[in-house]
Amino acid sequence: MALSDARQTVLVVDDVPENIDVLNGILHGDYKVKVALNGAKALNIAASERPPDLILLDIMMPEMDGYEVCRRLKADFTTRKIPVIFVTAKGEIEDETKGFELGAVDYITKPVSPPIVQARVRTQLALYDQNRLLEEKVRHRTAELNETRLQIIQRLGRAAEYKDNETGMHVIRMSHYSKRLGLAAGMDEEDAELLLNASPMHDIGKIGIPDRILQKRSALDEDEWAIMKQHPQFGAEILGKHASELLEMARVIALTHHEKWDASGYPNRLDGERIPFVGRVVAIADVFDALTTVRPYKKAWTVEETLEWIRRQRGSHFDPVLVDRFVGIMPEVLEIRERYAEASVSWEDKDKKR
Repeated sequence: MALSDARQTVLVVDDVPENIDVLNGILHGDYKVKVALNGAKALNIAASERPPDLILLDIMMPEMDGYEVCRRLKADFTTRKIPVIFVTAKGEIEDETKGFELGAVDYITKPVSPPIVQARVRTQLALYDQNRLLEEKVRHRTAELNETRLQIIQRLGRAAEYKDNETGMHVIRMSHYSKRLGLAAGMDEEDAELLLNASPMHDIGKIGIPDRILQKRSALDEDEWAIMKQHPQFGAEILGKHASELLEMARVIALTHHEKWDASGYPNRLDGERIPFVGRVVAIADVFDALTTVRPYKKAWTVEETLEWIRRQRGSHFDPVLVDRFVGIMPEVLEIRERYAEASVSWEDKDKKR
């Protein structure tokens, strides 16, 4: 039983059951084999709590072909590192080139040869294991550097917070909420740590919004609201496009954390899964902390009131699956909230200061 549990998992994706049977026959003696008859099912399995270690992916499938499945896998922070080997009857050089450009690590042509399949799978899994081991060593060796970087980034995020409220701990709390929610939704530890580092810059674009709007204690008029809605775009422009994974994630978050599941958000009215995963995560973490914190224009809501409102926004403002995950980690959220609590200052006291 222990040996079986220790085996690595290979996901075989093909719309023809006979092809799946062939690959399963080649691999099941050495690996745990999961199967999917279409691209949608493959994406669900890859994003599950126990993702596969490698994917053998057919190209010619109805509705969603293998190229599109690979593109989506590599675009998702939770599945992008899973190695993909295309298994297909297409053997032209341009087909192979396209597969490699999309992020595949290898290419096997049909009809498959059992020794070739076994060798390619074994090689890619060994490389995957080596890469994970190397990444773990790098994480340990750069822990101090990452801590310093986090402190700098949090202070950059607080630069925007100082313009419109006095909740200096907001960026720290919401970044930890974001990390915990990311992990609960399937992110690996490395990407969740990246999210912790990037999310404090979500509102950096508020630096470009006039104080008269940010500090207004009554409702914004139409013109003021139009200006306020520019801050995600300002944030994306301030951060710019970079090869750095950290800054690119921060840019994506800044640009998309005010988009809504039903396309009623801003600035680009994205809907559903067109909103990047990290933007959807930060949207919930940011709103939860904003509602449960005293602001110049409002009292703090109770946790119960806030959760009731968030549940009502399930499927309209927020990703419904992420809402469920967030509610499920509430003990961790409350521990973070307590650990990084504000100094005890009432809403009336804040109002008097102004």
